[in-house]
Formats: sequence, C-alpha cells, structure tokens
Amino acid sequence: MPATARSHGRLAVRPTLKPRELMTNTPDIAGVWKAKVITLFPGAFPGVLGESLTGKALQDGTWQLEPIHLREFGEGKHKNVDDTPAGGGAGMVIRPDVMGNAIDFAMNGVPPDRAKWPLVYLSPRGRRFDQATAKRWSEAQGITMICGRFEGVDDRVLFHYGIEEVSLGDFVLTGGEIAAQAMIDATVRLLPGVLGNAESVEEESHSNGLLEHPQFTRPAEWRGLPIPEVLMSGHHGKIAEWRQKMAEKITRDRRPDMWAAYEASRKPDK
Repeated sequence: MPATARSHGRLAVRPTLKPRELMTNTPDIAGVWKAKVITLFPGAFPGVLGESLTGKALQDGTWQLEPIHLREFGEGKHKNVDDTPAGGGAGMVIRPDVMGNAIDFAMNGVPPDRAKWPLVYLSPRGRRFDQATAKRWSEAQGITMICGRFEGVDDRVLFHYGIEEVSLGDFVLTGGEIAAQAMIDATVRLLPGVLGNAESVEEESHSNGLLEHPQFTRPAEWRGLPIPEVLMSGHHGKIAEWRQKMAEKITRDRRPDMWAAYEASRKPDK
C-alpha cells in the first residue's frame, strides 16, 4: 500500500529508482494529476523525476506516476512484443495486439475525453513539443504516454485509438523514455504547488512568446563583469522595461521563428 502523506492525509507515491511491482495499478487520488507511462523499461522511472521539486511533489502526492510494463502484455512463453515489419525491412515493430492490450489497461477508468486525459505516442514524426503543449497537458486530469522502441508501433494502433503523436525535437532517440521524462517534467512543474514561486513560471522562457531575459545574482562584480546598473537601481518600472527589451532582443537574435510569431500576435486584428 502506498504511504500516507502526513501533510494532508492523502495517499502518496514514493519516488524510487527500483522497479516496483510491475502490474500493480496505482490507486488514483481524486484531483491529483497522474502520468501513466507504457514502457519496456519501467525501471527507468521515476529517474530524474524523483529528484528536486518534481520528486518532492511526487512524494507529497501532488502528482502521481504509474509505469506500465509493456512486456507483461507480450505473447507466448517469452512475452514477445514485436515482430518483423510487413513488406520487409530492417528492425522490428511493436505488435498491435500487444500494445492495444497495454493501452486498454492504461486507459481503463480514465475520462474518455482526450482533452481531460490525452493519449500520446512519443514519436520523431510527431508535432514538436512546446510550452503550450505542456500547459495544455497540465490542465488535464492526467496523461498516458507510450514510449516507442525498435522501429516504432504498428500504425493501426495509432489510427484505432486516435493517438496524439508528439516529438521532443528533430532527432531520433533509442526509445521514448527520456522524452517522456522531459515532457512530464515540463508539465508537472506547471501544476499548482509544485514550484515555490508561481511568478517564476510567468517570466521564464516561452511562457509569453519570448525567451527569458538574462539573470544575475551576487557578487555585484565578478571577474570584471558588473551586474547591469539598472538592476541595482531599485526602480521596478525601469527594471521591468529593461527585462522586456532584453527578452525581445534575445528572441529576435536567437529565434527568428519565435520573434515572427510574437510580432504577429501583437498586430491588431483587422
């Protein structure tokens, strides 16, 4: 049984680097965001998600994590999960019957409305993950993520379930586990109560369509480089103006695509 969090009397999932009993369905806690991850490597979780603020929030029951071992749904004596690609070619493909059974297990009891509970396949051919996606997922009740391996998943599974395909970036990983952790981290930190200072979320990169302004701290001068004078002035209006100008300059110089979108969003509708 999961331990009881003394701070508020709710069930909590304790982060651990050891694989838990693989087919134990973690009890859902009403009102708590949950990530279900279908993976061939459940021992990879929580990984870095068990550290720092996300790990503390996981331990406190602010969010939940349930790795689901795909191998447990495998076929035959050896629990096979893959087969050769139809039409020939290199590599192996995850079987639709195996993945389908895992998805049915994961989605049992969750809201059928995908806005409330997205079903996502981490795929290099998916739409690129961004801050807006993390915010959308954080406003749902939870999410089910599918970590691919080999040459991917039989495409009939994606069609049958209407699965959302999302990519971490324009590169290929050996599997979806690293991408899942990155996306969960970006989402969980937006949940109420996870970060100590809610204002920091509003000011950081991508939150308002711009990259974040430069940050400084003590000492006032380091190796001949002083903190910009305006930040030491105590004039909040001038500081805010400087930060806005710097955010705009950095975005314009480093991400012309973001700058174009930002400029377009500022134009009044005709």
